[in-house]
Amino acid sequence: MNRRNFIKNTALTTAGIIASPYILPSGRLFASTGARKVNHVVFCMFAGGIRNLESVIKGDGNLMRNMLAGSESISGDIASGIDLLNPLSSLPLQTYGTLYKQFRYAQGPTGHFNGNTALITGTYTDTTLDIKTHPNTPTIFEYYRKHTSPSALNAWWISNSLGPNMSLNFSTDVEYGAQYGANYMQPYNLFNYDSNTELSNPTKFSSAEQSQVAGLQNFFNKNFAQKSINAETIDNSTADRIKLNEFFAKTWTKLQSGQYNNPWNVANDMNGDMQNIMMAEEVLKEFKPELLVVNMSYVDIAHSNFTGYCNNLVKADYAFAHLWQTIQSTPGLMNDTLLIAVPEHGRNDVPNSIVDAYGRRALDHSDEGGSREIFCMMLGPAGVINQNKIVNTIEGETIDIVPTIAHALGFDVDIPSQYRSRMGSVLNSAFV
Repeated sequence: MNRRNFIKNTALTTAGIIASPYILPSGRLFASTGARKVNHVVFCMFAGGIRNLESVIKGDGNLMRNMLAGSESISGDIASGIDLLNPLSSLPLQTYGTLYKQFRYAQGPTGHFNGNTALITGTYTDTTLDIKTHPNTPTIFEYYRKHTSPSALNAWWISNSLGPNMSLNFSTDVEYGAQYGANYMQPYNLFNYDSNTELSNPTKFSSAEQSQVAGLQNFFNKNFAQKSINAETIDNSTADRIKLNEFFAKTWTKLQSGQYNNPWNVANDMNGDMQNIMMAEEVLKEFKPELLVVNMSYVDIAHSNFTGYCNNLVKADYAFAHLWQTIQSTPGLMNDTLLIAVPEHGRNDVPNSIVDAYGRRALDHSDEGGSREIFCMMLGPAGVINQNKIVNTIEGETIDIVPTIAHALGFDVDIPSQYRSRMGSVLNSAFV
């Protein structure tokens, strides 16, 4: 066995696990009965716990200059160590939609997993989540797939590798489940695979080494080729499988040729949030899915490094603006896409005792007032979403996102009442 071929084949298999560990069925069962507002929704679980003081309050957003308006300059109290990025447009993104400045994560532990689960299911949970356990409440992907049932290529979940994120694309609910889940992609594993080192050494394995490699491969297959309780129902059409294979082959070729090495030309290179958004853009351009959810989490460094948190917040802001520009320059998506950004929770008002290299104290999210205070930004076509609107009063919760997405795609009325009764409400004030 050639070592180069083994590593490459293993990596391509891993890419399949990264991108779509559960291949899904295609074919329409029945159409949604509601009127659609748009034909595409992209939802960003934005950045991994942001305190409103650094976003929608401080200087009207002087750390998030792409997303938020505000003429205040970067003052001396935050200038040192903060690497700002030039805005991508002369107008802030809030111009193109509605900004809720006093949104809330109202119930449940102020942890990333619980917060993300509330955003993706539309219901709060008070339980501690197991990293291998799917939620017991259906996700937005399941509601969408069951009540509109397009090709599985129309639903995507892109996240980092943290905890149970890979399990959030479908639930254990017997009325929904894996057959209605989303294709899944985990860019972290793709970008952190040391392909240049491994693929540049074509050393051949001895017979003994081949045996060890086979055992290792078997171990990974058993432990990481995750299958659902309904795995026997998960299958793609031949046409969709060919499209997926072609997409991942192109993705691997681009990675190997260096096309993903900071194509945005940002200072200090791209972080994980930017890589997640970049791959979300690749999926959007290739498949133009009706529903895509992407996870961002790199500001979570705030527990020990406030300056790093600020720098990653700057990059998250830039990535979100880049995503909006990609949507508006892609035929089939432009002027027909709702783009949403909501943090899963906020951060404490009072810092902890850890001081970074610039003398700034770090932030946790331990259920103090600020850890439940977040924002929500909804961008979309002028005839659909209210433009340049700011909601300054306390309005909206994280559990409102799922019914709002369902409303935008026209299937909210198809969700059974026993499920809708557990959710929040449609954010009607954002719609024209």
